Amino acid sequence: MVVVESEAIFIGANRQNQVSDYHNDEKIVAFGAGKTIALWKPTDDICQGIYKVLKGHEADVTCVKFLTGMNLMISTSEDHCVKIWDFSKLECIQTIEHFEQTIVTLAVLEGLMVIGNASGLISMWLYDNQKGQFTLGHEFAVRKGFLPLALSLKDMGDGRFLLAVGGTSVNVFIYSFIVAETQIKCCQLAAEMEGHEDWVKSLAFREQNESSYEFLLASGSQDRYIRLWRIRAKEALDSENDDEQRPSLLSNKKYKFEISTDFKVVINFEALIMGHDDWISSLQWHEKRLQLLAATADTSLIIWEPEESSGVWICASRLGEISSKGASTATGSSGGFWSCLWFNDADRDYIITNGKTGSWRVWSSSDCIEWTPQLGVTGATKEVTDVAWAPSGEFLLATSLDQTTRLYAPWLYESSGKQRTAITWHEFSRPQIHGYDMICVEPISDTRFVSGGDEKILRSFDLSRGVSDILRKFVGCDFGKNQALPESAALPALGLSNKAVNQNDDAEEEEDDPNERETNETKNISYSLISALETPPLEDQLQRHLLWPEIEKLYGHGYEITCVDVSSDGALIASACRSNSPQHAVIRMFDSKTWQEIKPQLPYHDLTITRLKFSRDSQLLLSTSRDRKWAVWQRDDTTNKFSLKYSNAKAHTRIIWDCDWAPTEYEQTFFTGSRDKSVKAWRFDESEHTFVSESSVKFNEPVTALSVYHELFNGKVLLAIGAGNGAIHIYSYFDSHFELLATFEDGIAPADRVTRLRWSTLQRDGKKFLGVGSEDSSTRIFSIKL
Repeated sequence: MVVVESEAIFIGANRQNQVSDYHNDEKIVAFGAGKTIALWKPTDDICQGIYKVLKGHEADVTCVKFLTGMNLMISTSEDHCVKIWDFSKLECIQTIEHFEQTIVTLAVLEGLMVIGNASGLISMWLYDNQKGQFTLGHEFAVRKGFLPLALSLKDMGDGRFLLAVGGTSVNVFIYSFIVAETQIKCCQLAAEMEGHEDWVKSLAFREQNESSYEFLLASGSQDRYIRLWRIRAKEALDSENDDEQRPSLLSNKKYKFEISTDFKVVINFEALIMGHDDWISSLQWHEKRLQLLAATADTSLIIWEPEESSGVWICASRLGEISSKGASTATGSSGGFWSCLWFNDADRDYIITNGKTGSWRVWSSSDCIEWTPQLGVTGATKEVTDVAWAPSGEFLLATSLDQTTRLYAPWLYESSGKQRTAITWHEFSRPQIHGYDMICVEPISDTRFVSGGDEKILRSFDLSRGVSDILRKFVGCDFGKNQALPESAALPALGLSNKAVNQNDDAEEEEDDPNERETNETKNISYSLISALETPPLEDQLQRHLLWPEIEKLYGHGYEITCVDVSSDGALIASACRSNSPQHAVIRMFDSKTWQEIKPQLPYHDLTITRLKFSRDSQLLLSTSRDRKWAVWQRDDTTNKFSLKYSNAKAHTRIIWDCDWAPTEYEQTFFTGSRDKSVKAWRFDESEHTFVSESSVKFNEPVTALSVYHELFNGKVLLAIGAGNGAIHIYSYFDSHFELLATFEDGIAPADRVTRLRWSTLQRDGKKFLGVGSEDSSTRIFSIKL
């Protein structure tokens, strides 16, 4: 029997303003992560991180909202669909395919849903109890050329509602409508409120005084200002003393309208909040107190509240980072914080927000004055292109098209040295933050790795003392103990290379190099801050303090690097690059001690080489390519040069995506996986003097990744095979026969193509570990018990 368990999921949040929501009863945050919805309990004691990912959408998720009273979750996506989920069963109960464009914004109240999409249409949907689903009630466009970016709903009682609409206009539009049974009536534009100078990105209603029908509406704009609007209705209008208001320099125009004949509403401008340096991306009112939280693109969060004596809105707390000069959306920065949530649990307030790196930051407070940062969740925001375990199997490296290399490891020990009762996985370091999309990574040793990206250069990195110390403290692995490690690394202002930083570096020497100019990003790299950590590192520490210093660049390729492998003795690095011709479809070999290229290059293939794999004894090198061929190269131990020994020009009928060698104790055998939906076993035949296809197994989807376990299991070869739809299978192979041991359940398998599979050499409690990279932006770690 095979038991497969999901140990960890790392996936970043999408860059959308309404991508997340909090379920008060279940204490769960749901957020859009690529084309999936990730679920996470931010207040749990063991810091498990993402525990479940829901699949269903075909493109990036844009909005997520809970209808807690009905225990429903609503998600919208760039695939033009709205999905209604029964949250108790975590299954989709309705898909609305009504729209022709991306859905941009969503607002919900119990039984009512309003959706704005990129065609400019706003549609209102009512829940039909008899059918058990939402039906279209009304649809309208504000005006030609206007796109809605923010919606907010307010229930005024007795079936009367207000809808605030913000978007690609400087005005805030207020609509009033009546819900009678299963119909929406009298939907009309009631007010068009002026004041902002740029697009309105966020809107939030707050109930100020239940008995007197007084409300506040906050509107946040790209003009960096927040405007508060005071709304009064019904009895509040009986004692009409509006003209005796305190004088104001700002416009105090009144917007008066009726929802029904006996229900009058007046809206007027209340306050202007200024203090942010960039676009306002998300606004949240506190559940009980009169406080407003604003998240902005300048990577800051500010809590605003009115001063008791004057009523002027002032900053009560500021979280996040002091933005560096010029890093605004106007200068091409991708924005700081995107969405924020504010909730209360066990008498503590929590604020969580997601940034441009896809990671979540968490702060908690018992008094809303002193805020303590807490462990959030992290993950890549684009396709994960490669994963590789350290030779010891203690940690996993992953590269992604989001231009990062990340290090994941299990949190085994508290900072006191005591063993933890529950093991959870976390990102312990971000060795490389790069200017190019990352494609491949391979460790040379436990303290050194080499990586390649969408540039023509391979770069190698060494472990820093700061990272070594936290891995020793929390993971219990003692790397680099006898090596003189640099304390930390910094990324220069104008460079792509992480430079080693030591506390005693001579500042005068650095003055000459314009690349080493200190900026907010490069100064304050603190080894002491890292060594004092009580938990795995937080996002701002990962971004700044936990880089690895770069030690060498390897040149030679003419195009973007596609794959790299390191021999098991750590002596040789083989790499290949993109190619449409035999001239560039060559393998380059480098010596990992001298960093020199070992000439000549190895020509054979006609197109891009997709995978390079050294045999377990480092004597043979296997290459596969888009040209559907494989080649085996033999090493000359005296010169470390390779020569073509065996090849097959018609190995598969489509691209060969991946390959791997069987363990040394098994007869000379390797496996190839191809887009032709097959995995083939190739065994060395003495009579033919080459590798011949011994057996094959067919699948329903293209095979995009495979990995062979480093040891035999019960005398058999153990394979993990990944497919183009995210399916993962575990097979054994013996005596020309493939046997299926397990297929991962759909609920835990990735939602998109598996890009890379790697077995760890480490076992814990009889479990084997499998690292998985996927096109759905996720890095997953599974344990397999056989």
